[in-house]
Amino acid sequence: MITLCKACGTSYEVANRPPEQCKICQDARQFVPVGGQKWVDLSSLASHANKWRQHEADLFSIQTVPAFAIGQRAFLIRTAQGNILWDCIATLDEATKTLIASLGGIEAIALSHPHYYTTMQDWADEFDAPVYLHARDKEWIMRDSPYITLWEGETLQLTADVCLMRLGGHFPGGCVLHWARDEGVLLSGDILQVTPGADAVSFMWSYPNMLPLAAQTVHAMAQRLDNVAFARLYGAFEGREIIADAANCVRRSAEKYIACLR
Repeated sequence: MITLCKACGTSYEVANRPPEQCKICQDARQFVPVGGQKWVDLSSLASHANKWRQHEADLFSIQTVPAFAIGQRAFLIRTAQGNILWDCIATLDEATKTLIASLGGIEAIALSHPHYYTTMQDWADEFDAPVYLHARDKEWIMRDSPYITLWEGETLQLTADVCLMRLGGHFPGGCVLHWARDEGVLLSGDILQVTPGADAVSFMWSYPNMLPLAAQTVHAMAQRLDNVAFARLYGAFEGREIIADAANCVRRSAEKYIACLR
């Protein structure tokens, strides 16, 4: 039986009843709601659906409505070497299956960090696609799957123009996705969190609990992006995208963050 944490959307396989606690929510980077730990089964997601938006040629976001758990969006990237799903959401409805199949299926799934693992195992099974997770975050895999592939190091090339980059920060294995098309696109999850004005990013160890990262960590994250070309950046949440001069926005944001800490 599959059960999902209502607060974060992480899925667990259980024999009879849900666990007493969600390991993801017990961690200081997430939280247990005031009302306590609650669980739902997959059938409860039938009252939800996914909405789609095309942001640019070959880039689509997928988001569950009404919002469930953390409320992040996933992205489908169409490339000449196959489609890639970036990050994951819990709801995999029939319309989503049909739309993805019509767009050519999914060649690979890649995740930024454990808060968005949700039902990645079911997406992988549905589309017969490997799931790429950074090995430094393996302790947060709550459901095993033969599709899960752990990778190590700083980069992983998925296609000729799509590369995963480990930045760390929010989680040790925290990753972003770089798409070398046009002037470059960066999909950041919330490893880089786009701020409400959509002209800057922030860097946090815990976003809901407002716990910052050290200046040295933020400096290292920014350094890893110094030689990466990207004009546009898409974050984890609706409306959180920087559509011009994104690399400079990230650089200035890191400088300001470090200056505030000092």
